[in-house]
Amino acid sequence: MHDDRTVVEDRLTRLLTDRLRPAVHRVVAGLDVAAWHVPGEPVPPAVALADGDFQPFPVGGAWGPPWGTTWFRLTGTVPDLPAGTRVELVVDLGWNASSPGFQAEGLVYRPDGSVHKGIHPRNDWVPVTGSTVDLYVEAASNPTMLEGFRPTPLGDLATAGDAPLYRLARADVTVRDERLAELVHDFEVLAELRAQLPAGEPRGHEILRALSRAMDALDPADLSGTAQAARAALAGVLARPAHASAHRITAVGHAHIDSAWLWPLRETVRKVARTASNVVDLLDTHPDLVYAMSSAQQFAWLEEHRPEVFARVAAHVHAGRFVPVGGMWVESDTNLPGSEAMARQFVHGKRYFLEKFGIETREAWLPDSFGYSAALPQIVALSGTRWFLTQKISWNQTNRFPHHTFWWEGIDGTRVFTHFPPADTYNGELTGAELAHAVRNFRDKGDATRSLLPFGYGDGGGGPTREMLARARRLADLEGSPRVALEAPATFFAAAEQEYGSTAPVWVGELYLELHRATYTSQAATKQGNRRAEHLLREAELWCTTASVRLGVPYPHEELDRLWKTVLLHQFHDILPGSSIAWVHREARATYAAVAVELSTLISTALARLAGTGGRHEVSFNASPFARDGVPALGAAPPPPVSGVVRVSDRFQLDNGLLRVEVDARGLVVSVLDLVAGREVLAGPGNLLQLHRDEPNRWDAWDVDPFYRSLVSDVDGVTELSVAGDTVRVSRAFGASTVLQEITLAAGARRVDFRVELDWHEQEKFLKVAFPVDVHTDRAQFETQYGHLTRATHENTSWDAARFEVCAHRWVRVAEPGYGVAVANDSTYGHDIRRVPRPGGGTASVVRLSLLRAPRFPDPATDQGRHVFQYALVPGASVADAVRAGYELNLPVRTVLGAPVAPLVHVVSSPPEAVVVEAVKLADDRSGDVVLRVYEALGGRATATIAPDFPVVGAVETDLLERELERDALGEGLTLRLRPFQIATIRLRLA
Repeated sequence: MHDDRTVVEDRLTRLLTDRLRPAVHRVVAGLDVAAWHVPGEPVPPAVALADGDFQPFPVGGAWGPPWGTTWFRLTGTVPDLPAGTRVELVVDLGWNASSPGFQAEGLVYRPDGSVHKGIHPRNDWVPVTGSTVDLYVEAASNPTMLEGFRPTPLGDLATAGDAPLYRLARADVTVRDERLAELVHDFEVLAELRAQLPAGEPRGHEILRALSRAMDALDPADLSGTAQAARAALAGVLARPAHASAHRITAVGHAHIDSAWLWPLRETVRKVARTASNVVDLLDTHPDLVYAMSSAQQFAWLEEHRPEVFARVAAHVHAGRFVPVGGMWVESDTNLPGSEAMARQFVHGKRYFLEKFGIETREAWLPDSFGYSAALPQIVALSGTRWFLTQKISWNQTNRFPHHTFWWEGIDGTRVFTHFPPADTYNGELTGAELAHAVRNFRDKGDATRSLLPFGYGDGGGGPTREMLARARRLADLEGSPRVALEAPATFFAAAEQEYGSTAPVWVGELYLELHRATYTSQAATKQGNRRAEHLLREAELWCTTASVRLGVPYPHEELDRLWKTVLLHQFHDILPGSSIAWVHREARATYAAVAVELSTLISTALARLAGTGGRHEVSFNASPFARDGVPALGAAPPPPVSGVVRVSDRFQLDNGLLRVEVDARGLVVSVLDLVAGREVLAGPGNLLQLHRDEPNRWDAWDVDPFYRSLVSDVDGVTELSVAGDTVRVSRAFGASTVLQEITLAAGARRVDFRVELDWHEQEKFLKVAFPVDVHTDRAQFETQYGHLTRATHENTSWDAARFEVCAHRWVRVAEPGYGVAVANDSTYGHDIRRVPRPGGGTASVVRLSLLRAPRFPDPATDQGRHVFQYALVPGASVADAVRAGYELNLPVRTVLGAPVAPLVHVVSSPPEAVVVEAVKLADDRSGDVVLRVYEALGGRATATIAPDFPVVGAVETDLLERELERDALGEGLTLRLRPFQIATIRLRLA
């Protein structure tokens, strides 16, 4: 062999870059360009084509202020060409080096307003038939922002400016040389394969010799004419089949489209249309492609805004090639959504696919969410879903996850067959490097022989390309490479489960992502809006159901359906976690406010009807699943007279006979004495605000790095300290911010309530509030959906140490035998609990809630402004006490004038309060049946009796979609027997 490896590689690189790729498209004519710069927000195509003021526009001209839209009209004549010549426009809107979806994009329309296809930096061609060209391009000038994680004003219209971002670089009529295109693919696939083979591998030398011969066969003066000879020189090495033991890869066409991130929701609507247009074009022309798309919301956007594209999508769905996956309304976060919201993601998603396409999705598809709740396997299974896929855990900073194919077991013991694509990407391009990495990286070799690889440009959309499909065809059965088959995800999962399901390992508990831990805290107002909306939805369903059954009031099915979908959309994994641009969160705050108003109206209307209009006495409505202060769970009664008093001393001491709380001159809680148990609760000053420097290495809004703990200052300066009734008020100032803390001990209460009002103007700071609790334990309990999980508070292993910031819902609890303390909250998710030495010996547990952050990317003004948080310290708390406190803090009693209202449904459990009512609603099929969802909350076995306060002719257990299950947990007299953390949905048929 005359050429060594480096010489051959260098020669091929220059040949491809300088000669072959540029020659694939030969320019045969130019185009006339006219442009209309849309003032303001995007307009429908019909408006642009009919009313757009198109003016001549030069190639090379500047266009596109940030977030603007320019419509280009491309006209021209195709010269006479031989029959069979493939003519394509090549359009360059001014692409930069970024990936598709992170810059300018375009959607091409015909003069009748129908969609032709999308264009982006890796898919810049448009097919042409006929002798003339008359096409329109809706070009979006989305700014490029993911460069260096530097603060940028481009994330909102108000600050982005109006200077053009792009220049139209090219608009040509070209002839595509198919022979050269195929030769390029041959060269690329073989060169990439050779680069991954071990040194000295005979196959590598064989490929090098073939590449050298093929390049010798090419005449630079006649590339097209000699392309076939070059391909012939490569045919032998391309024909060698893969080894019988070669790993099998199911390649699934895909385009991960974030429903919002570095672009607003309105732009995602257009991204979906652009990507889907490209995909259906590929499906029409490439019969081997199978494409998977998740998120019912994105299908719904397509149906609403681009119905002609949706019709083409639907045709391919019915043919089994455009495959809905995931079964969720969006690819949501799974740490932060509440119990019902997590269930409703699957309810609304799966129901959409069933109603529109008659398809029961079987795979939960969450490649990019930031860790996965330990409650998810049961929710997945109860939705009728069988398998689970993610890739994100490969991003772990510390510990490499030990499996790629395994059974994932949740808090109740439910297992779901799970796969992590070992290629470590959900935006695959089917390169040799990706495939070789998948094989080397696969952790379950031996019993398992296959993996899955989603391929196609993603995050901002784009999808698969014809170049990727050309690679797939060559890699289907090629020596030295894994076998690549274009298949649906269900095909992979069924084969993998049959092959490996009986012996696959089991992973128990959450799939904790050792990265992006700050997403539990960033954009506090977005998180608070979500928490409030979830509980308002619970109230609205409960009281509207009660009014419907009791009084015949029409149930607001349409309104609740729409509002649920709005809340579910905003649980997308870059909205609720706080990792989107300012525009997204500004809109989210406004949306949550509107949702709260609409739900509050539904609630108040239902309560007014239930209580009656002529009453003069106050009635308290309690939406909590627990009775409180004389008011029944899920019902209403007159509020009891205030019993007991709170004594307040000059030393800022609150005492209600159950607890004695002492506040010192710094405004810190220095003592909480449990008078019933006769023990001090605190091991140091509590309700202590602590401020950390917060400068993550990258991913500002996403990450908090462990070194943040090294620099902390206590916020204990006081500007004012006073007592008002049963409340101590403490005012403070720090940095550019101010804070008002209120400490309240109500009469008869077994908890201390705290309210914090902050005017926050810090940058790159992290604010926590600490409670050193005199409890010796090495573990703590954290609420998650439909239950809780236990995490270590020590750092014995690297897995324990990596969980230095964790997520909880409404409460956390630390306990030693015989005594526990809980901290409940109304809108906080981030927590850390650590063990510290206690004076005199032993250890105490410092429980901290994460209140606010101030990252500068992607939103430079993250969390700036006013915030209000409420939380409570619950001494002597059992798990049931913690669950109760969480509900009570998030579901305050509502007081109206009228008459008492008995609960629609009573649930009595043994042990007491073990079985919790999470939802009461009317059935989605509008049959009038009442649906009750309950769960076992304490982590043990429980029996519950359901006593409806209305005539019932039958009751069945259902799945989350309210379809009857074969199993029946109901015994005589509507008795339920539940396993630890089991969820049960009961459908009560009215007489």
